[in-house]
Amino acid sequence: MNAQQIRKAYLDFFKNRGHAIVPRALLVPQNDPTTLFTGSGMQPILPYLLGQEHPSGNRLTDSQPCVRAQDIEDVGDNRHTTFFEMLGNWSLGDYFKNEQLPWMGEFLLDVVKLDPQKIYVTCFIGAPEFGIPKDEQSVGLWQKLFAERGINAKIADIGNEQAGYQHGIKEGERIFYYDASKNWWCRGGKMADMPVGEPGGPDSEMFYRFDDSPHTPEEVKKYGSRCHPNCDCGRFMEIGNNVFMEYVRTKDGFAKLPKQNVDHGSGLERIAAAALNSPDIFKVSLLWPIVEKLQQLSGKNYESNTNAMRVIADHLRGATFLAVDGVTPSNKGEGYAMRRLMRRAIRFAFDLGVEQNFCEEIIPVIVSLYQNDYPEVAERRQQVVDVLAREEKIFRKTLRQGVREFKKLTADDKLTGEIIFKLYDTYGFPAELSVEEAYEQNIEVPENWQQEFEDQMQTQRNRSRTASAGDFKGGLADHSEITTKYHTATHLLQAALRQVLGNHVTQRGSNINAERIRFDFSHPQKVTPEEIKKVEDLVNQQIAKDLPVTWREENTKQAFASGAIGAFGDKYGEMVKVYTVGDPNGEYFSREICGGPHVEHTGQLAEGNKKFKIKKEEASSAGVRRIKAALVAQ
Repeated sequence: MNAQQIRKAYLDFFKNRGHAIVPRALLVPQNDPTTLFTGSGMQPILPYLLGQEHPSGNRLTDSQPCVRAQDIEDVGDNRHTTFFEMLGNWSLGDYFKNEQLPWMGEFLLDVVKLDPQKIYVTCFIGAPEFGIPKDEQSVGLWQKLFAERGINAKIADIGNEQAGYQHGIKEGERIFYYDASKNWWCRGGKMADMPVGEPGGPDSEMFYRFDDSPHTPEEVKKYGSRCHPNCDCGRFMEIGNNVFMEYVRTKDGFAKLPKQNVDHGSGLERIAAAALNSPDIFKVSLLWPIVEKLQQLSGKNYESNTNAMRVIADHLRGATFLAVDGVTPSNKGEGYAMRRLMRRAIRFAFDLGVEQNFCEEIIPVIVSLYQNDYPEVAERRQQVVDVLAREEKIFRKTLRQGVREFKKLTADDKLTGEIIFKLYDTYGFPAELSVEEAYEQNIEVPENWQQEFEDQMQTQRNRSRTASAGDFKGGLADHSEITTKYHTATHLLQAALRQVLGNHVTQRGSNINAERIRFDFSHPQKVTPEEIKKVEDLVNQQIAKDLPVTWREENTKQAFASGAIGAFGDKYGEMVKVYTVGDPNGEYFSREICGGPHVEHTGQLAEGNKKFKIKKEEASSAGVRRIKAALVAQ
């Protein structure tokens, strides 16, 4: 079966079992400001999994196109794509494990006809500390399913995360137990961090093995003696996950939910790859015709130009669906992600020698792959071609000149942040393409290029900065009590961001008034809801500790050597003023070079029963994110 046939068969399979087929959600969520795109099949269904009644009933199924722009750098290997489809079915308080697992076995093995000898499954090992047992019910159901197909499925109890999954695979083992880091679902991702009232539950994942001789010495040598289904070595590919939402977090641990839900998701392209017995997802019927067209246009073959053709096929497919859903290229948010997809695709097409009418040739192929199942793709075909071809035309001029100038400026095989900035500022050549160009040319990319780039950017901003309204000295509108509190909160925010996201985070701008904090910082991707929660919690913990906020003058070099951080692009004299949250001579949470003003102790930020809350996180510019936050009543 090809991918289109698998999609139809899946929907028909669950329709025949009482499920309503629900239409796909748009790629840009309409009521979810926490994420740019619909990134999973479950995302549009989440309100109903959490208790809201669905108008179509309590058995649902769909195929949901998804975009994960954060995976853009991974595209080029045999399995990562930014655009993909998730096949999903849900039970909202209706059926549970006894129905779901046999159905999935029937669909994969009897309908798609995957080789049962190559199917492996995982189940939850339990959490004794919370009184949650091993998921032996799921294991028993899988063993029965395998036995019906003549397979004695042995259980491999590989222990827990602390053991490092060192078990590997022994002869006949088919079912693997994993701990909560692998086989537990909750919105925050980690079982131990679930707040009171949060639902979650164990899951059972399904994997396909692509090699034919799993236990020979040659295979052990290739993949390692500790290889197991969820080790991500390339030998196995996850093709589906069954989440059994049956618990709720309480103040004392966990309790059973009054209604149990099933949330299943399978990657359409991955099942299609398994049906082909090919670990190369780009060989499936929703991607390979694009590759064939690229081979025709370029006169080059896939085997010698694998990376470029994979990037183009994925990125143009994603950009096409974004355009269908009304996104247009821009320098912010969804539009910027789309623009980046387009620019990377055009850059790789340039390498293949395809330098004109690129979109007009490829987009009709993509439309033909989806028009029967998603009529809106055919209906908006010309609109999509117009939008993407216009972006191609604009960028090709930039690309030709940028590549030419890049080669001149790096003739000595050296690249700096200053060069990257010049290409960006003078020729409009995106910073990320300079980096990719360097990799293509085997030119070393300095680790500090982003800092150098941003230093140049800030120097330019300083030159053009005016004293117009809204440009506040030191980032503050005034020195009132509330802005003073917010200024201190900004120090806590930056320190928390560095702890959660990493020390690459540096301030890129700050604007504070009586209503809110606006803080720009370096980070290459969207901050996830889970990371935002961690940052908020860290800041509020420091406020609750009522830490002292003190300052003293220090030698600039010594200040930096002792761990103090400075603001974006600022130039300092011999002595600086260093503010410390915590003990300046011992344990501290934040140390920054700053001119003030600040509160005297962090507890002042909680006056009036206030807590720190991040209200919005968004893109500010390439490689820079923006957070808006405030102190709000609890």
